[in-house]
Amino acid sequence: MLSIIGMIIAGAVIGALARLIMRGEQNISVLWTIALGAVGALIGSAVAGFFGVAHTPGVDWIKWATSVVAAIIAISIYLSVTGRK
Repeated sequence: MLSIIGMIIAGAVIGALARLIMRGEQNISVLWTIALGAVGALIGSAVAGFFGVAHTPGVDWIKWATSVVAAIIAISIYLSVTGRK
């Protein structure tokens, strides 16, 4: 239960950061932002683990950065598939 709540919170934060970094207006709902942010968090954690930088002392800045980049890509794919601008 706690991991689901944590994933929702991480998805919301990462999705919001991704939408703030992206240029232009993204016409997607808050629920899609959270879902795509969670997807970005999962992919970012996997990529950071693959390169061996998933667990560093202090805040895992590399994992957060890769998660935000993955969320930006996920939002971009979602916007292109749905045809929203």
